Amino acid sequence: MANTSMITSSLGDYLRARRALVSPADAGLPETGRRRVPGLRREEVAELVGLSADYYVRLEQGRADRPSDEVLDALGRALRLGPAERAHLYDLARPPRRASAKAATAGRGEALRPALRQIVEAIPVTPALIMNDRNDVLAWNRPAAALIADFPRLAPPERNMARRIFLDPDAREVHLDWDEAARTTVGILRMAAGRHPHDPELVRLVGELSLGSETFRRLWAGHHVHEKNHGPKRFRHPSVGEVTLDYETFHVPGAAHHLLVVYTAPPGSPAEEALHLLGSLTASE
Repeated sequence: MANTSMITSSLGDYLRARRALVSPADAGLPETGRRRVPGLRREEVAELVGLSADYYVRLEQGRADRPSDEVLDALGRALRLGPAERAHLYDLARPPRRASAKAATAGRGEALRPALRQIVEAIPVTPALIMNDRNDVLAWNRPAAALIADFPRLAPPERNMARRIFLDPDAREVHLDWDEAARTTVGILRMAAGRHPHDPELVRLVGELSLGSETFRRLWAGHHVHEKNHGPKRFRHPSVGEVTLDYETFHVPGAAHHLLVVYTAPPGSPAEEALHLLGSLTASE
């Protein structure tokens, strides 16, 4: 079994990764000659946030008490963090105690309510599925199974989009935007690791992907985080060709971080025609 340390990152790890991405010009600071490392220096971040350099160093080294909301907000502004990145910063700054974390993980409620499965299966033409924050696909309709993966024939552990993206040799043929899909998938798993650092299923998944994919290891080391919301998605299907769809994500109320993802096509578009063709093919099968 993979070790928990494979998925966890400290607040200091994240601060170092993020300040390396911010140039002095981005932060409104003057250039001061050649730099040994990219991004901002510790002293510059401390100045921007309004902290002593010593306190900021202790933050990165994990020797400071839990920082206040005001400090975290200032760090978010200085490091130019978006909403998902700020949420991750808070998760890392306020890690749950191991006992309470295990209790929370045990109570995540992975079982899907039957009514939710029925809703997804009742969507007739457009692909739809429900995932958790580990990228496990918990429910799907026929168009999703036809376009994305043959979920009914996959073993339950294989019904996971991270495994499909990084370990399926045909993934690049199906996901035409594979590079972006890989990056966002890793970002979603990073967000989950910040919320549930002691989740054994997540630990096993990250360990498996790290062993099986060099690209996953590289992306995981970058500390990128992502919260799935909406955007375009490009697929290729052997019978209907290339399809560009728009997806919207809906958070299902509850503690399990279940997401309903629905893919749609503009009326009268080639993508809509492709979905209708796909529907007729699956109906005949």
